[in-house]
Amino acid sequence: MGRIDDLANRFVADWAALSPTGATYVGIAGYDDRLDDLSPDGYAARADLTRRTLAEIDTIEPESEAERTAQEAMQERLGLELDRYAAGETTSEVSVITSGLHELRMVFDLMPTEGEQARANLAARLNLFPSALEEYKTTLREAAAAGQVSSRTQLIEVAKQCDAWVDPEGDNVFHGLVERLSEESTLGSELRRGAAAATAATAEFGQFLRTELAPLGREKQAAGRERYELASQYFLGARIDLDETYAWGFTELARLEADMRTVSAQIAGPGATIDEAVAALDADPARIIRGRDAFRDWMQELADQTISDLNGTHFDIPEQVRRIECMIAPTSDGAIYYTGPSEDFARPGRMWWAVPSGLTDFSTWREVTTVYHEGVPGHHLQIGQTVVRAELLNRWQRLLCWVSGHGEGWALYAERLMDELGYLDDPGNRLGMLDGQALRAARVIVDIGMHLELPIPKDNPFDFHPGERWTPELGWEFLRAHCRVPDEMLRFELNRYLGWPGQAPSYKVGERIWLQAREEAKARKGADFDLREFHRQALDLGGLGLDPLRRALARL
Repeated sequence: MGRIDDLANRFVADWAALSPTGATYVGIAGYDDRLDDLSPDGYAARADLTRRTLAEIDTIEPESEAERTAQEAMQERLGLELDRYAAGETTSEVSVITSGLHELRMVFDLMPTEGEQARANLAARLNLFPSALEEYKTTLREAAAAGQVSSRTQLIEVAKQCDAWVDPEGDNVFHGLVERLSEESTLGSELRRGAAAATAATAEFGQFLRTELAPLGREKQAAGRERYELASQYFLGARIDLDETYAWGFTELARLEADMRTVSAQIAGPGATIDEAVAALDADPARIIRGRDAFRDWMQELADQTISDLNGTHFDIPEQVRRIECMIAPTSDGAIYYTGPSEDFARPGRMWWAVPSGLTDFSTWREVTTVYHEGVPGHHLQIGQTVVRAELLNRWQRLLCWVSGHGEGWALYAERLMDELGYLDDPGNRLGMLDGQALRAARVIVDIGMHLELPIPKDNPFDFHPGERWTPELGWEFLRAHCRVPDEMLRFELNRYLGWPGQAPSYKVGERIWLQAREEAKARKGADFDLREFHRQALDLGGLGLDPLRRALARL
């Protein structure tokens, strides 16, 4: 490895020491008994490391094509991370899906629990939870004093999440975590004390959000163009024309809904509407699974079968990546997500579902495509293969470089690919894929429209409030009209968009750029283009922004 790779590897080691929570997320051993310093000084120290590394990497001449790609990826990511820190985004962001609180809470899902050392680490972190939240309060107070604070609505919604997490009749996440472990461990009293401390601290943090921070919160949830442009570039790793993309969202959603009407006729008969087809599918007992455990088992079986089918045919899946775990998350927030394997694969990649309270029946026709998205050939293949490729990628590329547009765009591309490969020939499963794609297209419209407060086109294909300007209320009405998602999950979706500007469009826009990159490769290669080889070369580049991705592919 050359100087750029050496620098990247040193950065990971220094970063892990400054971010023990992050180290656990990416599977670096040795930090599981510590939490991040969430004080202003802690954030500043991490930013300073990023700043020093970026300054040094700018002076190095790459020694190979692989190092050039690594250099461009690091320059793009680290530069945008510093831009976000300078703009106050990193230290002020509190939303229903991301904040310092969420990072602290979720890290416990990824920690080992077997053995006394693992349980000692859990007890240590639980007992550190209150002090970490006190540090975080200081950071949020300082950011608010500087005029950087999340919207009042988001702060109240996160306070409600705190209520649910600590409710003994609800998620009860910390006591639920240690309930079994404390009875089997000599550290039982420390674990129970830690669970009580973390529970009390979370409840108190919810009150802090309600009574102290929310009154300072922004009245308007819209980010505005300047903030949104930075957020969009960060989540995509690419600069796009937001107004063109907004217009494209309407065209893409109309295309998908036309395709859905065609498939609906196959399901429920000629002339059937999409809603009639959905009703027919939901009334089919063969497509319903009752109970969370049974649904988890169904996901696991489908994920395992897909890996077996695709390995050696359309992809060469490394042995370590042929294992995935499907999990029900300990919270009821409504999110579906993937967490990568540890560096040594002792902890496998996992697909998580935070099932909303009260939801006990699951429609498989909706979720076949979700398994492809979160599993193989989606996130699990992409992320797992990146972790494996130590001979091709430095440690920063393998563990730290995550770009939403690249990762989520690939996962959405993977859903479409499975349709191309014939895995969605069942009309119900294909309607589920198209419905998921339609949700992502609606996100493009609603997210850009609400945050930029754009006018709704007078000639929009849905005749939806032509000429009016987007508001959260219109966003809710539009989503309900175009997305077949239970209201409790759809409400979480809308809150997520409003609190995390620019992230939601990264799925569909990322897929669009992946498809453009494939067409560009076809044009370059001509008759020599091979789809399996394109996928291998693209994934072997690791995670990177979508603009650096296209440049790297063009040089292959």
